[in-house]
Amino acid sequence: MKKNLLLLLCLLLLVCKAQAQQVPEKLNATLEGYNYPYEVKYFDAEVEGQTYKMAYMDVAPAGKVQNPQAVMLLHGKNFLGAYWQQTIRFLSENGFRVIVPDQVGFGKSAKPEVYYSFHQLAQNTRELLQQLGVQQVAVVGHSMGGMLATRFALLYPEMTTKLVLENPIGLEDYRLFVPYKTLDALYQSELKRTPQSIRDYHQTYYTSWKPAYDEWVQVPAAQISHPDYPKVAKASALTYAMIYQQPVVYEFDQLQVPTLLVIGQEDRTIVGKGYIKDKQKLQEHGQYPQLGKRTAEAIPNARLVELEGVGHIPHLTATEKFHKALLQFLK
Repeated sequence: MKKNLLLLLCLLLLVCKAQAQQVPEKLNATLEGYNYPYEVKYFDAEVEGQTYKMAYMDVAPAGKVQNPQAVMLLHGKNFLGAYWQQTIRFLSENGFRVIVPDQVGFGKSAKPEVYYSFHQLAQNTRELLQQLGVQQVAVVGHSMGGMLATRFALLYPEMTTKLVLENPIGLEDYRLFVPYKTLDALYQSELKRTPQSIRDYHQTYYTSWKPAYDEWVQVPAAQISHPDYPKVAKASALTYAMIYQQPVVYEFDQLQVPTLLVIGQEDRTIVGKGYIKDKQKLQEHGQYPQLGKRTAEAIPNARLVELEGVGHIPHLTATEKFHKALLQFLK
């Protein structure tokens, strides 16, 4: 009996080790050597007259489903398509086709030094969908992905069947209370990042830390010591400027598609929070309980799901609750 129990424990440990990917010590700008949970393919996105590799995963339904509904998952600024692993599997098992792009400037995609805009990223994404033969898609955006999802739905309402915003940033205009920084200042700030500073920042996303979250710190930390890091840092500075300069908050009332807002109530994210010295402003902004309600009122016929005790990333920290709300809305 004891031998059988010991054997079972050993097998469980082996399974856990197999599931937990070892992140390489160094990773280049496009994360070569780091494996995504599903096959990664590439699309040639045209930006400023040049073509750049745009990585994506395209996961079929687990069973035989004729004409499956397509769902697209859009990542946040400090993340990559791989962190959607559980949600991809869940949606696939429930009969959906799941498309997960890494936007140009992020993840396994190219990191060009170009002018970044949500309009351009949305256009790249539409062209990817067109190449894949997807005419209509439900769009799910987390954090920065929520800003992009909003822009996509505004530009292409005929393609967007439904819109899901998971703790999106951009629910307020950061220009009104976050001090302006030049692109060079942003770049120098990115160059000074350390593995510890990345961990410290990521810990603000959660109400409590779990080892399962380590991977999302280790991946960007492994890029710091690689010769490609200046390229990564410049892309990060440019995309921060995009978020700061291109608000969507004034256009929520123009959305024409059914919308679900999922808001972790403990989230206090402010893009550029570290640049704010006025403690009063820190208390006044990034208040997601109020921001969620205000946004739900602004979007015509929006549905709001408030998750108590949950921070910035419900799909990682309250996975079952997030999936339940998502599936009910999609179906």
